[in-house]
Amino acid sequence: MPENYGGGKQMDDLYDIGLIGLAVMGQNLVLNMQRHGFRVAVYNRTASKTQKFLAEKGIRGNIGSAATVAQFVQLLKRPRKIMLMVKAGDAVDMMIAELLPYLSEQDILIDGGNSFFLDTRRRCGELAAKNIRFIGMGVSGGEAGALYGPSLMPGGDLSAYKEVKTICECIAAKVEDGICCNYIGEDGAGHYVKMVHNGIEYGDMQLISEAYYIMKMVLGLNPAEMHAAFAEWNNGDLDSYLMEITRDILLKVDEATGQPLLELVLDKAGQKGTGKWTAQNALDLGVPVPTITEAVFARCMSAYKEQRLAASTILAAPQGFYEGSAAALVSAVHDALYASKICSYAQGFALMQAAGAAYGWNLHYGDIALLWRGGCIIRAKFLGQIKAAFLARPDLPNLMLDPFFREALARMQENWRMVVGLGKKLGIPLPAFSASLDYYDSYRQAILSANMLQAQRDCFGAHTYERIDKPGVFHTDWLTVK
Repeated sequence: MPENYGGGKQMDDLYDIGLIGLAVMGQNLVLNMQRHGFRVAVYNRTASKTQKFLAEKGIRGNIGSAATVAQFVQLLKRPRKIMLMVKAGDAVDMMIAELLPYLSEQDILIDGGNSFFLDTRRRCGELAAKNIRFIGMGVSGGEAGALYGPSLMPGGDLSAYKEVKTICECIAAKVEDGICCNYIGEDGAGHYVKMVHNGIEYGDMQLISEAYYIMKMVLGLNPAEMHAAFAEWNNGDLDSYLMEITRDILLKVDEATGQPLLELVLDKAGQKGTGKWTAQNALDLGVPVPTITEAVFARCMSAYKEQRLAASTILAAPQGFYEGSAAALVSAVHDALYASKICSYAQGFALMQAAGAAYGWNLHYGDIALLWRGGCIIRAKFLGQIKAAFLARPDLPNLMLDPFFREALARMQENWRMVVGLGKKLGIPLPAFSASLDYYDSYRQAILSANMLQAQRDCFGAHTYERIDKPGVFHTDWLTVK
């Protein structure tokens, strides 16, 4: 006889995994699991949402539900595997607290939301003390990815991951050279890598937006003309999901007005915080990520819509216009976008390298690049070269030093500088393009201006300094002049 579990259910009647939180991402993950042959129990605090989901999908056979948390837990095979798809923050802790009285030792909780990695580290420790295993898993790909194959970035208890590995690998995106799912590392490593993914996503989106903006503002291209450029670029080195959707966005027409819909969208961007977390953590670790940070600031600046409208009538703009070939500038924008993209990814991977050292994670950067090849928002052809770079040299200190990327930056440098310079000359803001070029120029300089900074710090605060001609730490009375 099979073992009898709570509620009188036999083990054969129990469900392989449970999922809490039936917003669209949660619903689609359930359908993905069900499609791959797994039996899934679901629970949502609002019972009507659960019933609506089951009624609309008509798939009660492999999907069960419960009216209470206690009943939900009793539907699951042991050790129980429960995935939380609830809002990050306090809601996760509240849901864990609600579940704990009904769990048994060695049960597994999986947080699939966009949780802050330090919260995940804390939860791993707190639950381990109660012999409950915890996985913090980054999930990327949006609604379509959740349904058809997301990129999954699990971290936390390794023994727990081994028990859910089959489910994760079945539902994850597949690419020609692997599965977009792999164990990242201990405690908060999975959510950290997802955070950096989102930071890079911020950078990618801002860079693409700036490419669109300079072609619109300098050349006066209409959306259909820009669609042709983005479509061509997406067939080459810039092939990516974000380029695909940009290409398609440019063709969308508003049915009511007949105008390109993009031109009717208010230039005031929102954000959910993961890009900000990336920039904040980079400051904590002392790692420069200027492209990502400027992408966050660009969204912040966009929110000043009323002030910008007023300033546009008051503050002076430079006079002038572009006198060159339109085709040449479009080609140059392509190069500026590609070169800036290299810098943005270089910053993200450098940040993960610093985090690995700071938090004790043994991260495998080639594997991380593979995770992002499919399913996720930043999936791109480009990532294959990043994987190759780290496979060739696992200790590569910066992606810009890899021969492939080094050559690309050298080849595109002239056009890149021309685009950024043109933006400055004509007063076209290109914060992410500019920050990327400054990052490149700063990294390649043997000597920077920081000697003056150190002298200033020592002058006003006796912070001391080092010298290039002899060892030691020095302090000088800078204001005494002989």
